[in-house]
Amino acid sequence: MFGLEVTDDAGYTQYRSAMAPILARHGGAFGCDFVVARVLKGPNPRINRVFTLTFPSSANRDRFFADEEYRSVRARWFEPAVGAVEVLAETSPDVARPTCVG
Repeated sequence: MFGLEVTDDAGYTQYRSAMAPILARHGGAFGCDFVVARVLKGPNPRINRVFTLTFPSSANRDRFFADEEYRSVRARWFEPAVGAVEVLAETSPDVARPTCVG
């Protein structure tokens, strides 16, 4: 689970659009995705986006984050659009897959 401080919504939208097919190629998907209005407690009071990523295995996850095309998209769109990244929780895809209820 990740928390972000998105500082450029348009740039972040471009990032999500460009990275989605790469994520899918590695078997990944967004599990939950939230826009946050107010942080009551946490490592960064400016977090305004929280999401989970799911992968079928740790190997798929690692290949996704090492993928050169993904790294290029991240450098072009994500890095200028996001002021901070917080890892809020992490589980092994080989053990558990977070899900949203509802």
